[in-house]
Amino acid sequence: MCRIQSSNLALALVVVSATSMVACRLVETGAGSDSAVRVGGNPSNFTFTEIVPDIYHAQGVGDIVAMSNAGIVINDEDVLIVDSHVSPAAADVLLEDLKTVTNKPVRFVVNTHWHMDHSHGNQVYPSEVEIIGHEASRAAMVTGRSNSGRAYETFIGSVPGRIAAMEGALDTIGDPELRTRLEETIKADRLFFAQTQEVVPTPPNTTLSERMSLFRSGREIRILFFGRGHTEGDVIVHLPDDGVIITGDLLPEGLPYMGDGYVPEWIETLEHVKALDFEWIIPGHGAPYQDREKIDHLQAYLRDVWTQTVSFHGSGTDPEKTAVGIDLTAHAEHFKGAIDPPGGIGLAVLRIFELLDGTAN
Repeated sequence: MCRIQSSNLALALVVVSATSMVACRLVETGAGSDSAVRVGGNPSNFTFTEIVPDIYHAQGVGDIVAMSNAGIVINDEDVLIVDSHVSPAAADVLLEDLKTVTNKPVRFVVNTHWHMDHSHGNQVYPSEVEIIGHEASRAAMVTGRSNSGRAYETFIGSVPGRIAAMEGALDTIGDPELRTRLEETIKADRLFFAQTQEVVPTPPNTTLSERMSLFRSGREIRILFFGRGHTEGDVIVHLPDDGVIITGDLLPEGLPYMGDGYVPEWIETLEHVKALDFEWIIPGHGAPYQDREKIDHLQAYLRDVWTQTVSFHGSGTDPEKTAVGIDLTAHAEHFKGAIDPPGGIGLAVLRIFELLDGTAN
């Protein structure tokens, strides 16, 4: 999710982190909408990049906080969307903006996993739309985990506190420009939080345990589960004839959020992904890419985090001190110096402690 950083000089300077769990901008929603929460479609809200013919990467860039990318597969008769964003507002705007690309109806939605930024737009789709996900993702949503717990509290539940902190800082800022920017950020955060409160978690209505395929006008769309990783139910969409995989947060462009992960299994799951035939990766966060070595780099990072944390855990060091003691600078070259994953390395360490102690979900 977007993280707000500040200093005594400029709490008003909002630093939007383009992390592997989100790619979003907290900016003011355009005026003139008929609801303070639901906004109308402005074609500048999403960019659609055609990776290969009829396969698009959709990224939120404007007046709506989407948090995740979407993959768009345009078939002869219909459309499949991969991931539905963080709110019904974001999903609505994607559908409106998608009309600039195609007028074909959306018949399928795939949730790559159950985290709120990939599934909380499900409710906007009518009952005839098939929402597909792993059976573990459905179970997580049915039991309320997409709307509570560590990921939700880190990226959504923390917003009111952040707003309060920024409001408290307003009177300390003398620079009118900085004060205006902070006021705009507060307004945007309030709107974003309001949009997330409209969510009625809507789980997949079609599930798989290992794999399924859709055949649309000669195109095979494979939905594959290779094992636990970022969550217990990560699936990827493989388009073998198009040479594309759409990976959610199992394989982002940068570092992933690790707070609900299964680190050793994640590494092995990525081995199965590497065995697929593809040229393009459309990730859940970040830009599409072709560099398969990124998979190796992520595996190396996960191994290092795991190994170092296991060592500290074995010596009786607590999670807080472990997080301070871990050195991940060896990976800075491959992750643009961003060696601290979304949510912070502390949440990754805490999760690994839970795995080692047998207390993880």
